[in-house]
Amino acid sequence: MTKTMTPDKQLLHLVFGGELTSIEGVEFSDLSGLDIVGIYPNYAAAYNAWKAKAQATVDNAHMRYFIVHLHRLLDPELA
Repeated sequence: MTKTMTPDKQLLHLVFGGELTSIEGVEFSDLSGLDIVGIYPNYAAAYNAWKAKAQATVDNAHMRYFIVHLHRLLDPELA
């Protein structure tokens, strides 16, 4: 059975970040210090939040923020 997405369907995205141990990898230096920015109903809203946090921390080369497609984890058939 094929699932179709409607335009108003929630496609949840998580935005989070933190300081990395090295600029070459994605290992965080302090997991308890992760910045959970929020969960957003679509990619556009998540991107805006990600961009604001990334720009606010641009002076720290070790800070990285990420967008995780939660909807793909919750319903892998849609991915």
